[in-house]
Amino acid sequence: MLNTAIIGLGWWGKTLVKAAKDFGAPIRFVRGVSLEPDTVHGFAAEHEIALGTSFEEAIADPQVQAVILATPHSKHRAQVEAAAAAGKHIYCEKPFALAKSDAVAMLDACKRAGIVIAVGHHFRLMPSMRLLAELKDKGAFGTIMHMEGNYSHDWLANMPAESWRMAAEESRAGGMTGMGIHVLDCFRDLAGPMKRISALSKARALKLPTGDTTAALVEFESGATGTLGTTIKTPFEWRIAVYGEHCRAVSVSETRAIVHYAGKEPETIDRPADNHLGRNLDYFAKAALGQGTFPISPAGILQTASALEAVFKSVDANGAWTAV
Repeated sequence: MLNTAIIGLGWWGKTLVKAAKDFGAPIRFVRGVSLEPDTVHGFAAEHEIALGTSFEEAIADPQVQAVILATPHSKHRAQVEAAAAAGKHIYCEKPFALAKSDAVAMLDACKRAGIVIAVGHHFRLMPSMRLLAELKDKGAFGTIMHMEGNYSHDWLANMPAESWRMAAEESRAGGMTGMGIHVLDCFRDLAGPMKRISALSKARALKLPTGDTTAALVEFESGATGTLGTTIKTPFEWRIAVYGEHCRAVSVSETRAIVHYAGKEPETIDRPADNHLGRNLDYFAKAALGQGTFPISPAGILQTASALEAVFKSVDANGAWTAV
């Protein structure tokens, strides 16, 4: 078992703890850190987590082998560098970094320390997305011509204004840090590295300073094109589509994909539900225990972080093409 400290016990930190336990990942949560301990005493007691308020104390604890960071995005660099220096394996929630330079520094720190670094890009593990990856791996698409992606919902629309998730420095370009980042990572996973991005972000319904709706045009290094959309004020949608020369396939939910081969009727494929968040944590824990490797390489982590910053820069430049 991997003795782990969970840093941040808000709603998502709690979700991570439960997902790991429900999946049966080899993680033992021995410490938890919260800046609002009075609100999580019951949860910590239920899961036998020693609760504290100091990140520094948690990474100084010799029994702690790893940390899971469910903290504000802007804190990730300092926390990753500190945890790496303390020799702790790290699972960092997405977005890994808000700037490419930060991601480079963080990954360098992990490499120097010789520790495992993992990131919370678990949507690529949804059953429907694994089906799309299988089609790619067996060459069913042929040349990938185009990608389309949209992840939108209104779950965050009524979040309190004082929440850190609504702060301009944490959630730039509308829903990109909460939702669009998943589309970018799935694009990278299926179509390879991105070369340049043109993006716009608008305040349509919520009038947020950083916008509520973002659209982007993507050029991949392969020459393929892509379009991305995300909004935080509309009913739920998840859609990743791959347009190949021989086959078109689209993930329309966690478990359902529609596959269309040339000259044939579309086939709807439903796969059993899976705890893909727990599976991602399981990959991390086993890699830290020397039982495999985390599926996303440091280069892949960097590529997605770089693409996110390219979206930010393009939005700031009113849609100008920006290199990834």
